[in-house]
Amino acid sequence: MRIAVASEKDMVTEHFGHCENFNIYDVVDGKITNKTSLANPGHRPGFLPEYLYEQGVNVIISGGMGGGAVAIFESRGIEIVVGASGKAEDAAMRFISGELKSTESICDRHEHADECH
Repeated sequence: MRIAVASEKDMVTEHFGHCENFNIYDVVDGKITNKTSLANPGHRPGFLPEYLYEQGVNVIISGGMGGGAVAIFESRGIEIVVGASGKAEDAAMRFISGELKSTESICDRHEHADECH
């Protein structure tokens, strides 16, 4: 399994598309076997979900995410977990152990002025 955490350095970011980087964790038998950080190549509608799909990501973790990105991830069979916070690696570990659940914090306006629920 390959988990991507939308991050600001080592911390989970509030909004997926505007993150600084993606911390990528490869997981085998419930253990992180490899860690990588990829710079966000740029926020363009529909681009990042396809980019992460091409990187082999199976799960995306973020604080919040827009509905367009959610739809693309779902169409690619990528599991979405939103409402996360704290250290990126801790969020990945909580997901692996089954402790991290999505809060359905989906943004419905691109301005994100307190529109994420």
